[in-house]
Amino acid sequence: MTTSSAPGKIILFGEHAVVYGRPALAVPVAQVHADVEILASDLTGIWIHAPGVNLHAELNTLPFDHPIASVIRNFFFLARRSSFPNGRGARGEGKSPNLQINITSSIPVASGLGSGAAVTVALVRALSSHLNHPMTDEDINSFAYDIEKLHHGRPSGIDNTVVAYAKPVYFVKGQPIEVFKVGKPLTIVIGDTGISAPTKESVADVRKLWEADNTKWESMFDKVGEIAKHAREEIEIGDWRLLGELMNRNHALLQEMTVSSPELDTLVEAARKAGAVGAKLSGGGRGGNMIALAEAEKADDISFALISAGAKNTIVARIS
Repeated sequence: MTTSSAPGKIILFGEHAVVYGRPALAVPVAQVHADVEILASDLTGIWIHAPGVNLHAELNTLPFDHPIASVIRNFFFLARRSSFPNGRGARGEGKSPNLQINITSSIPVASGLGSGAAVTVALVRALSSHLNHPMTDEDINSFAYDIEKLHHGRPSGIDNTVVAYAKPVYFVKGQPIEVFKVGKPLTIVIGDTGISAPTKESVADVRKLWEADNTKWESMFDKVGEIAKHAREEIEIGDWRLLGELMNRNHALLQEMTVSSPELDTLVEAARKAGAVGAKLSGGGRGGNMIALAEAEKADDISFALISAGAKNTIVARIS
């Protein structure tokens, strides 16, 4: 039996602008995670059990573009090209081992917490280990990015990067990964609107705005990028107060991008009134999650205020 796990993620600053080459900050969230267990099977084929998405099926019965099936098929395609050690599934053999793959996840789907990337990373790590096909974090990150492109169109690559390396990341598309340090632990309260919001749709809508008025939106993305750069500095020195103000400014810009929603705005305002240092939506927007920066002793009060304002669930995460 082989097991693997991958964390969820939240974007602190820079969503949407990151698609256009501006920096973004994102951190892993260990409080939510995807877990994979792989066992040899007495049944013929590769059987996938993912009760969270009501999936119990053999791989060959799933459509080519099924999110989990595409991970497994692409893994075997690449592995056969390089061949497995010890002749297991080697090039030319054309056969996959008989496996049972169990997938569980506490990460809500389409909520901005990196559910898809986490499942991909955990699954690939488990497969590569179980089948003696070593992959580095860089290999896994590259693989996960290719899967993200299949399902999200033009993703920035930030989800797979944070999840694959499980460290706070300062991310600029096409540039070397930078891991940054957290000068003082941060307490983040995550509020879930309960509204499924596929990232692909909001990214496509922002692209339409950008195509219609390139100059306006490039200027907007510059402002978001400057906030992200400043925020990294404040996180590294541990200045919470200024960091909260930067969150509020970033949320206002996301509202102008039309990617917020009445539900997100309501939760952001409720968090601020309950004592949050700052608050903003996180991820693609139009639903999903918002985040609030909190003093540790106020986190429970903020969580209660979010639930009272309509949040379906809250998570208190400690970022260090």
